[in-house]
Amino acid sequence: MASDSLNVAETVDMFRFVSKFMIDQKDILTKADQKIGDGDHGIGIARGFEAIIDLLETTQFDELGVLLKKIGFGLMNSMGGASGAIFGTLFLGGAKAINNQDCLDSENLGLMLQGGLDAVKNRGKANPGDKTMVDALEPAALAADSQISLTDNLAAVTEASRLGMEKTKEMVANFGRAKSLGEKAVGHADPGSISMHLLLKSMTEYVQKR
Repeated sequence: MASDSLNVAETVDMFRFVSKFMIDQKDILTKADQKIGDGDHGIGIARGFEAIIDLLETTQFDELGVLLKKIGFGLMNSMGGASGAIFGTLFLGGAKAINNQDCLDSENLGLMLQGGLDAVKNRGKANPGDKTMVDALEPAALAADSQISLTDNLAAVTEASRLGMEKTKEMVANFGRAKSLGEKAVGHADPGSISMHLLLKSMTEYVQKR
């Protein structure tokens, strides 16, 4: 069985690390979005996670569900637009799935990802193959394994998300501005799927370094 986990304080610290990491990806995400989107995805992500840093510095948390819920609303309120709604929904769905748990272990990671996936698909109506963040998120959720350590589980879901993100390069988009580009969007990864992968990658880096 899985043996390692993060308590609430450590999970808060992880999301502080994640937030700084995502802010640092602003230029990468902007360039990706300029190719097939509106060009503002990197700006929105950076603005959203700057707000999350402020949230984490000024709020006390006793449960993971409350933490994820606050992050979800924080992203929605600060990012705006479709990306804010979707990434906020990701955390709100995860919050509902793990509710009042007080540690992030392999089992709760899987529940969080599946809950987030279900909420995102329900809200945005996107499915795998539509060239959205779901193409990175669904493989990650499916790869989650509660029988291995949190560190190994995160590494596995991160790799699954990377492979899913890479597959979006071959897809024609069914949502957003990229939809109007048709075949011209082929060859470029979906910016939302890139962000989804980077989010999980930064979580993995945190648990590997601690």
